[in-house]
Order: sequence, then C-alpha cells, then structure tokens
Amino acid sequence: MAFGRSSRKPAPVEPVTLKILVAGGFGVGKTTLVGAVSEIKPLRTEETLSEAGRPVDDLEGVETKSTTTVAMDFGRITLRDDLVLYLFGTPGQDRFWFLWDELAQGALGAVVLADTRRLEESFAAIDYFERRGIPFTVAVNCFEGAARHPADAVRGALDLDPEVELVMCDARDRESVKDVLVTVVQHALVLADREREPVGT
Repeated sequence: MAFGRSSRKPAPVEPVTLKILVAGGFGVGKTTLVGAVSEIKPLRTEETLSEAGRPVDDLEGVETKSTTTVAMDFGRITLRDDLVLYLFGTPGQDRFWFLWDELAQGALGAVVLADTRRLEESFAAIDYFERRGIPFTVAVNCFEGAARHPADAVRGALDLDPEVELVMCDARDRESVKDVLVTVVQHALVLADREREPVGT
C-alpha cells in the first residue's frame, strides 16, 4: 500500500457568473465602458446615425457622435478566479427602451453612467432600476473638458436615495471601470444579504 501526499491537483473552481447592466442616456459612454474592460472582443450592435434619426436623436453635447447602439453591447470580465461578470450595455435612445426588460432579466445589478453636461439623460435609467428594485450604482463619466462637480452636488441634482452609491470614473480606463464594477457587485450583494436577514434581527 502506498502512502504519501497525493499528486493530484484539486479540481478547478467553477466561477460564479453574474450579470451586470450598463445603462444611461444617449452618448454617455456605455459602449466605451464595456469595451475598455472586456477581456473578450465586445459584441457591439452599433449603426451609423442617419438623417432620418436626427429629429428624434438629441445630439446636443455629443455633436461628434456618429454611431449608436441599437440592441446591446456585450462583454465579459473576470474579477477573480471564482467570479466572472457578463456586461450588457443597453441602448440609450427612447425608441429602444423596449429591449431593457429583456436585458434586465437575471441581472444582479446595474451601472447608470452619467454625464454632468447632460444629467437629465440619467433620470430615465435611475427611475427604471428604482421601480424594478434592481440595485444600481451611478458612475459619473468624467469627460475631458467637462466641468467637475463635487459628488454631493451630483447626488443632489440626481435626487439619489442615500443608499445608492455614486462614483467618479473614466469610461476609457480599464482600472477605473473595474473599480466601478466592484462597487456595483459589493453594493448589490450587501442589499441581497439585508433582504435575507430574518425580520426583527
């Protein structure tokens, strides 16, 4: 009979996969954010803006934008060996909002990406997640040349509930985006734990 340390390696851990939505108004940087952090080539459903869409697509503040997401962006990032996030970027224009319900199914949480030059573009996404009870974090995309505002001022302008996290980010920067995603996951898990606590504890 042979004794001694086993040479067999432990079985690899099957990672937990979580779904995160990246939402916000038209032109706030959702496609950029997914592309900056995804470890696979992102799936994009972008189409060129057309003259026919000009009456309904408000380009104020994003005059140089030439394409738009018409279905979703998809990317993947491994945060740890045992934790993988699937990122689904939502389309920003009103006429594509019917897709949000499909994309939101099974989501742990969401990022609402905001642009301080056009904060009003964030209200619809914030309302959407509040109404459906989906945990979300507001990430302010610090565009080059845009005025910087204190987090408390932005929070007040968006009328956020106290438990909603608000962070500053650069949607082009991988590490900055990773920080946002970690914040979303932690926030959503804390809220999920609270819901599981027995009443009266």
